[in-house]
Amino acid sequence: MSGAYDDRDGKIWMDGKLVEWRDANVHILTHALHYASSVFEGERCYDGKVFKSRKHSQRLLKSGELMDMAIPYTVDEIEAAKRATLDANGLTNAYLRVVAFRGAGEDMGVAASRNPIRMAVTAWEWGNYYGDAKMKGAKLDIAKWKRPSPETIPVAAKAAGLYMICTMSKHAAEAKGCSDAMFLDYRGYVAEATGANIFFVKDGEVHTPLADSILNGLTRQTVIGMLKDRQIKVHERHIMPEELEGFEQCFLTGSAAEVTPVGEIGDFNFEVGTLTREIAEGYEKLVRS
Repeated sequence: MSGAYDDRDGKIWMDGKLVEWRDANVHILTHALHYASSVFEGERCYDGKVFKSRKHSQRLLKSGELMDMAIPYTVDEIEAAKRATLDANGLTNAYLRVVAFRGAGEDMGVAASRNPIRMAVTAWEWGNYYGDAKMKGAKLDIAKWKRPSPETIPVAAKAAGLYMICTMSKHAAEAKGCSDAMFLDYRGYVAEATGANIFFVKDGEVHTPLADSILNGLTRQTVIGMLKDRQIKVHERHIMPEELEGFEQCFLTGSAAEVTPVGEIGDFNFEVGTLTREIAEGYEKLVRS
């Protein structure tokens, strides 16, 4: 499947039923379009099985709750919608996007409690998120924007509005020949990439930012578990940007990114080392087990 995302063959699940891909539209006065009242999940299906599927569905509901949007579906109903979407499109290896949002209704201002909460599930084939970076390591810019304080946004929600600075930062990175950008947080600590968590390796131990102002990714949690199973010490802590010089390896984790090695961040270089490769390969096996 290729071409513009709004002009494809296939089916999309919307509000309880499957509709033709090209007909899966919303009104221009959809609240989410104006006020970012939207939460989502990005998931991957491997050989017919969605990795951590129920955890993704649970997090979607949690994100809705944090955004004062009671999503009118249960975990089981979301799971059934994902299965129906994959089956309708004949997909066994795919990326899924589940989105819940405030639709058009009686309100069209900042407050919109009378508007319906809608949900859609889409799926398509999507290769490596960072192209050939799996082999040689991604090149990252350092974003000029910072991840905001938990006092200003619901950091535990996977909410559309929180990605505004991600789009801007990724565009700026791509203009410099990079494939992504790394954020610092509001305190100046290393935070994450635009759509992935970040890990560093030094002297056989792993260091990763504390998830106190960033989304504690499901892939992040999976990889920390894998490292601990291998008896590798994991330090979840605040990391200063000047520490990057002392790290030997770096990798990103995310449902779309999977485990992707990083070769450069700004002026800092990293080797695509043994531990990074082992975790990337281990993750590949785990998601298909």
